[in-house]
Amino acid sequence: MTRADLLALTPDSLAALANRGLVKRAAKDLDAGNGPELTVSPDGGVEGRYPDGTTAALPAGAGLEAATCTCAATGTCRHQICLVLAYQRDAAAGAADAPEEEPGEPAAAEVADWSPGTLDDDALAAVLGRRALTAARRARRAGYAAAIHRPTPDDPVARVELQTCTVRFLVPGELGYVHTDAVASVRGEMTVLAAWAFRAADEQGLTGADVRLDVGGDAKGGDRSGGLDAAARLVDQVLLEGAVHAGPVLATALRRTAAELAARNLHWPAGAVDDLAGQLAAYHERDAAHDPARFAALIAEVHARHRASAAGGTRSQVLGTDESAETPLRRVRLTALGCRVGGTGLVRTADLFLAHAGTGVVLVLKRRWNVPEGEALTGADLAGRRILGSPLRALAAANVVSESASRSAGRVVRVAAGRIAKTTVTPLGNAWEGLPAGLLVRDLKAEERALDALPPRLVRPRVEAEFVRAVEIAEVRDVGYHPGAQRLEAVVADAAGATAVVSAEHGPYRPAALDALAAALADAPRIVTGAVRRDRGGLVVDPFAVLTASGPVVPDLAPGDGAAVLDGPSPAPPDPLGDVVRAALDVCAEAAHRGLLHATPGLRDRLARAGEDLRRTGLRAAAGALADLAGTVGSDDPDRTAAAWATAHIRLLTTAELR
Repeated sequence: MTRADLLALTPDSLAALANRGLVKRAAKDLDAGNGPELTVSPDGGVEGRYPDGTTAALPAGAGLEAATCTCAATGTCRHQICLVLAYQRDAAAGAADAPEEEPGEPAAAEVADWSPGTLDDDALAAVLGRRALTAARRARRAGYAAAIHRPTPDDPVARVELQTCTVRFLVPGELGYVHTDAVASVRGEMTVLAAWAFRAADEQGLTGADVRLDVGGDAKGGDRSGGLDAAARLVDQVLLEGAVHAGPVLATALRRTAAELAARNLHWPAGAVDDLAGQLAAYHERDAAHDPARFAALIAEVHARHRASAAGGTRSQVLGTDESAETPLRRVRLTALGCRVGGTGLVRTADLFLAHAGTGVVLVLKRRWNVPEGEALTGADLAGRRILGSPLRALAAANVVSESASRSAGRVVRVAAGRIAKTTVTPLGNAWEGLPAGLLVRDLKAEERALDALPPRLVRPRVEAEFVRAVEIAEVRDVGYHPGAQRLEAVVADAAGATAVVSAEHGPYRPAALDALAAALADAPRIVTGAVRRDRGGLVVDPFAVLTASGPVVPDLAPGDGAAVLDGPSPAPPDPLGDVVRAALDVCAEAAHRGLLHATPGLRDRLARAGEDLRRTGLRAAAGALADLAGTVGSDDPDRTAAAWATAHIRLLTTAELR
């Protein structure tokens, strides 16, 4: 019996199933006369005995994964690859010696015109399992996009580009030789979706070598989700695997999905997916930029936007569809509101906040530098770096007029290279006092009410510096330092007596920032700029700059080593509600970090205890969501578990924001 599947395997196919190094070494062994002595059984099984006594076998009716070998290697080895090559050479020699008119079975390698769509569901289930078909049916009901390549003489492998991976059918009609870059837990589902994509193309008469099409979905009702179904499924895959177990393929798939969403003007979910890919990459590179809480919040954000758009939310707000990818700004006047220095051990970043008074928004000019080995590169070191022709220390509190700037959908401003001469920088003066009402806060209570009226952050426009404001202050009432948290806090009041908290944490790349802030708050401060948020029942300002009697101060760029002794603050009131919400968020973030498919019984118990704590504090809806999540962890329905996690984390994040 001729093994057509083995004859169809090309060197590239073998390299995909194993690796190219093994294929080359096996070919060298065969050329050197160290190949096996072949035995072919009547049912098609192939066995090879090597001169050193090693025996490899390729069972009939199975792919290369079922091959065995007596050598010490784990997984596919050179003996198994050499056995395939030896069988192919033996078959080629036999065909050359056969009479020209002798009837025979055509070699599968000559067959290029075939479609994986001819594989019926029973054949798919027999090899891939019923669970793979069940998962694929859910994806098909939601609809998915596919790009198929039919076999050609130049490229004889049928393949499908799905949104999350590529599936290649290496041998015609044989599911045992399918290669995909998807993670193991979803390979079966992805293979089924790829076969169905070919089937849909066949049914629609799309016979071209390269075809793009949409498969499944609700054609009658249309896509109410804003086109986020596929992105949400991919994010669910990340959630189930967790940062700990998700491989680089998932990070690549997220980057590709983000680009596709951005191309469709879905800027806000595109940004969330791209940031999620960055979090995955940071974890695998052991980069300090990875933050489990941030990782979990990004997953929740994608689901929140998906659900809001499916429920009829305002698409331009939830998805960013009305935003241009990049908008040129012609002769724009911007007012700098300070700077934030950050980064990691290898990269230093500086975000410069620029108020655009004409539109009432704040834009961000971003810069980054690689940190030379052995250097610290603090904010004070960056203060002298020239940006737009001026030192950063001057630019961070100045007026900027440019004819060559453009802004992105996320409100990041860019100055075109080579046109810096059309950008001028002048001293700040009293520009902060002339900012429009939306940017200059004189009434803290009114600002608090404005924040309360907004929808949750998870479904708001995803822009940089969303709540950067200039806050006018009439009095500084209390300043102190929390040594344990390395945080400086000051209670400030407006002219009507309403208060807010200016809160700044120590950063290793801005060591003197807290000292400079404390000095500025003692020098008759008039305006403090920074990011404003609701917290602890009031307003909190993360400061970027302070306008004092002596002029503007940008703490992150201040020189010094942070050695000054700061006074302790007044005792902070207890916050039991905030404590239980933060604890619940932490355990949910840990579940996402480890992966819901890999959650331990101990983690499930912690989720249940966090739910009970929420119930005792009166947060019954959040407690119920967490109890539902704890009940689904470890079940045989991963989709339900992922949905329960998203519901719980969305509610907890919203509770933390609005309380």
